[in-house]
Amino acid sequence: MFQTTQPLASIFIAMHHNATPVEELTYGQEMTYTTGLKDLWAVFFYTLIGVVVHAVIQEYILDKIKTKLHLSKVKQSKFNESGQLLLFYVVAVLWGGDVIFREGLLFNVSALWRDYPNIAMTFMFKFFFIVQMAYWLHCYPELYFQKVKREDMPARITYATIYLVTIAAAYAMNFTRLALCLLVLHYAAETVFHVARLIHFADKPSIAAKAFSVWNTLFVVTRLASIILSVSTFWFGLADNESVSFVVRVSGLAAVVSLQVYMLQRFLTFHLSRRREASRLTATAEAEAKKAKQDKKAKKAREAASKKSTEEKEISELPEVDQNTSKSLRQRGAAKSK
Repeated sequence: MFQTTQPLASIFIAMHHNATPVEELTYGQEMTYTTGLKDLWAVFFYTLIGVVVHAVIQEYILDKIKTKLHLSKVKQSKFNESGQLLLFYVVAVLWGGDVIFREGLLFNVSALWRDYPNIAMTFMFKFFFIVQMAYWLHCYPELYFQKVKREDMPARITYATIYLVTIAAAYAMNFTRLALCLLVLHYAAETVFHVARLIHFADKPSIAAKAFSVWNTLFVVTRLASIILSVSTFWFGLADNESVSFVVRVSGLAAVVSLQVYMLQRFLTFHLSRRREASRLTATAEAEAKKAKQDKKAKKAREAASKKSTEEKEISELPEVDQNTSKSLRQRGAAKSK
């Protein structure tokens, strides 16, 4: 970095709002940070980095895999989406899990609300949230760069906006510890979903079905775990904290629970519609099989009647002596068959 441009570049690249005075730092001590408006510059810069990384992954990884699978245009768009999200979720889960371990949040639930609102973040903790906001912000220009179809845009804009708003709100209000745990839980479940989706695109239906079954279980468990952690933090953990008002606690809890209920509702609606569709297809197949069986019986009856009519016509065309002989032979044959 050039010396003349270092002050300008540091505005976009470096983490701001240092909470640890440099003169008080001791050997081995990590510098801590808080939140502030200068973080917007970092979010903007890393959003641009996200666009570049997205393009590199698309060109050098996903496009090469996609050409080998010979996917249709509709599946190509979904494959690109799942491929990008899978890589992001894997990195976020590993990164977030490491921060949870380092912050001592894994086996200490009370740490989620301890010292609120004076919650200082280490560099990797703060950088995690900066990257999260930058990633979901970069999804908007990617709609243009990836030439996403107009009918697919509302769904992508909706989930990108939900991620961005909820993460930004948690970051601004210093609920970063709770948000970190909820994100890691959610991303872990979504990782399994996109793995199953990619396996499905690779024409491995049996393996994909098992992966989707695992995701179904993880999805419900994640929703319940998220609600439990939120209730423990907002309703019980912060109940005796005078620095946070009752309105903030209830609003935060309502936001998280509403989001979990919304996702559960969509999840149940999807599976119920699939079950109804499967029942309808089964009923249609059974009706078609029954109709085919009836048509087959009717065809045999028509063939038998036509054969009998033809024989009677042939007999009527014979002389009277031959008619009597033919009738007697037929009667003997019928008697023997009995």
